[in-house]
Amino acid sequence: MPAGEVGPGGWPAGHPGGYPVVESDRLTRFVARMYERTPRWVVPLAALGCVGAGIGYTLLSDPTRSAPDALPSCLLKMTTGLDCPGCGGTRALWYVLHADLPAAARHHFLFVFALPFLAYFFIAWAGRQAFGWRLPELRVGPKLVGGFLAAWMAFSVARNLPWPPFTALYV
Repeated sequence: MPAGEVGPGGWPAGHPGGYPVVESDRLTRFVARMYERTPRWVVPLAALGCVGAGIGYTLLSDPTRSAPDALPSCLLKMTTGLDCPGCGGTRALWYVLHADLPAAARHHFLFVFALPFLAYFFIAWAGRQAFGWRLPELRVGPKLVGGFLAAWMAFSVARNLPWPPFTALYV
């Protein structure tokens, strides 16, 4: 249809004339060129580097022996005295890396529970990105994710309640 004619629903048909196509700026062109030239294994390698840096920090800092006010500190814990939803996660990771699962679960049970799933998701994604592997997919729907987040929220609230048996969840 030529410009100016009316299409279905009363909307103008075709692309209106007179609007110039905007040329990309230098930064956008640079990023697009880098994306086209970058091997597909670079992003999983960078993500693995970030995970490795986190694990290295945990191993070097030994959060199980550091002072409660050692940096970096949890801002929520410092201001309110409450454990945040992630409180105990670094200590749990330290214990997982040292193969002490009961102690890790004592510090953050849901983190320890989720860790094998997160590791599998990462391996499946990185293998597909870098090598084209097709590992069996874990079917995780919105209801399962919502249920896990609800359990995490309930755990976060329960660990801050000031009476037994919830005081056993303090970290």
